[in-house]
Amino acid sequence: MSALLQPTPDGFLRAGDSHLVISGAIHYFRVHPEQWRDRLRRLVAMGCNTVETYVAWNVHQPSADVVDFDGMADLGRFLDIAAEEGLDAIVRPGPYICAEWENGAFPGWLLADRNLRLRNRSAPYLAQVDAWFDHLIPVIASRQASRGGTVVMVQVENEYGSFGDDTAYLEHLRDGLIARGIDELLVTSDGPARMWLSGGTVDGALATVNFGSRALQVLEMAERELPAQPQMCMEFWNGWFDHWGEEHHERTGGDAAGELADMLGAGMSVNFYMAHGGTNFGLRAGANHDGALQPTTTSYDYDAPIAENGELTGKFRAFREVVARHRDLPPLQEHLEQLGLAAVPARLPAAEVTVERMIALRGTERFTRPAPVHPTPPSFEDLGLERGLLRLSRDIEIAVADRDGCPEIAPLQLYDLHDRAWVYVDGIYVGATGVVGDEQRDIDPALVELTPFADRLLPRGGHRTVRVEILVENLGRVNFGPYLGERKGILGGVWQSVRFLNDWEADPWPLEEMADELAALVEAGSELEGREDIGARAEAGPSAEVGSSAEAGLSVGGRGEAVLDDALPVLVSASFTAPEQADTFLDVSGAGHGVAYVNGFCVGRYWNIGPQQTLYVPAPLIREGRNEVLLLDLEKRPTRLALAERHIFGRTDR
Repeated sequence: MSALLQPTPDGFLRAGDSHLVISGAIHYFRVHPEQWRDRLRRLVAMGCNTVETYVAWNVHQPSADVVDFDGMADLGRFLDIAAEEGLDAIVRPGPYICAEWENGAFPGWLLADRNLRLRNRSAPYLAQVDAWFDHLIPVIASRQASRGGTVVMVQVENEYGSFGDDTAYLEHLRDGLIARGIDELLVTSDGPARMWLSGGTVDGALATVNFGSRALQVLEMAERELPAQPQMCMEFWNGWFDHWGEEHHERTGGDAAGELADMLGAGMSVNFYMAHGGTNFGLRAGANHDGALQPTTTSYDYDAPIAENGELTGKFRAFREVVARHRDLPPLQEHLEQLGLAAVPARLPAAEVTVERMIALRGTERFTRPAPVHPTPPSFEDLGLERGLLRLSRDIEIAVADRDGCPEIAPLQLYDLHDRAWVYVDGIYVGATGVVGDEQRDIDPALVELTPFADRLLPRGGHRTVRVEILVENLGRVNFGPYLGERKGILGGVWQSVRFLNDWEADPWPLEEMADELAALVEAGSELEGREDIGARAEAGPSAEVGSSAEAGLSVGGRGEAVLDDALPVLVSASFTAPEQADTFLDVSGAGHGVAYVNGFCVGRYWNIGPQQTLYVPAPLIREGRNEVLLLDLEKRPTRLALAERHIFGRTDR
């Protein structure tokens, strides 16, 4: 049976009629399932006739022996709803997707095999991909237009020209899709120049290009490099994503709409990337690496035309105006009424969130329980830990030496740290080290200075044995470029003075799954004293950051010097009352760095280095009446929590 979309030198034919693909990207795994239909209808309201989605392998296969297509992972239901709303669908199954998604959607457990190399024709890697595709592709194939559904395009890999040139690998994926029942149009997508297209295209798949500007120049290139075929922009980058520590990205609707007008006017099909960005719920945001790790924020709003909470932006209206020149659309307000949509979805009013309890996590069983001993610090992947924290513990001997009349303790050196570590010695918090946002600095080895704490650790000099505890955080595996497949942990080991320290207890903390356990700990723990005074605590000092920039979480020592707050990390329980089930934004600008849960759901990571100071909480997570908030904060005792009506971007004073 022939594909519904047929490429010709003059453009696409759909069932024999000339057709412009006007598509928008919505990732089902970045939207609460109860909001899928709403977001798809907003796509229809913008004038799109197609929806595009990636498939995130690590969402569906969290461990080697578990395959999940339920809840947020119910790809089939998402595609069925799209069909019900009259939308064709483009599916990009990867296995690699980039998408600023952790590890480009490769499951972390793949990396337990230290010899495994991703995205090539090696047999061990292809065996894993083939086993996954055996589960995945039938879900897509059964919803193709040829079988009564609306899937009209399936992509082979993703932007492979930006990674490799293994044509045999692409051919294996192409042939595997066909063998598993894909008979609609196969495509590839790559950057807008020959250097990308030469590595990413494969016979039997229509080549498309990705870009965000200079549309007419790109179209000229595409007609030269990809002649006698319909031209399509598979990713029209109409906005951009944020890294922690950066300024928030924005792009005017007029500028982006001008590029769209050029594309559609020249007969070029388009897929908005993103039409609706959504949210990196939990800890699934990825990272880039450009001289240093650049972790991506929890919000994936992307400055898209349909905002993270579904609000229709000025960019939405500008795009719709352009699309309406090529498709018959009713007036916007009439169209919204037909679709049962409000331009701005309901949201809770701004309000304070009451902090009820705050405890020191290190005083709980989770922090003190014994754990298996490993000869060297294991990686996250060695332990089957996808995301979260890894607690490493052991006893070491420290000694004071005299250097130019001043006491000195040899620092701990963390080699090949991925990504950030908080270090505690005999109950004393000695600081954090490693990655800070996208700050460009050398952190190998990451130093943990102990000398500033000599008067507390060894007040009489000499030497003694102390307990060292290290919390290592995965800030997101790299999702693009040569660092793809990055492992997490202290991969090179912990060095002190003249040798490596071995035999570490290792306790994995899968934070996304720990809401109930953490809530029980905070209820059973002892309330921290002086919580009402924390807003007045000092916020800077010479020992604040063992790497470079100052940390939060300081208190004042007995002799007036600034010292780190030994209570950290803290667990905070809070609550608010909602008059109805509606969207809200949790304002965490008074907190430091950690993870937030609402009614037991991990809504994501926060960090006061910005730019994101609020976390989107979708309406389906809200209960009418009492709602519970839980924070695990590694850097600061939060001074305030609140609800906001929209995102707050910027950087706090820490």
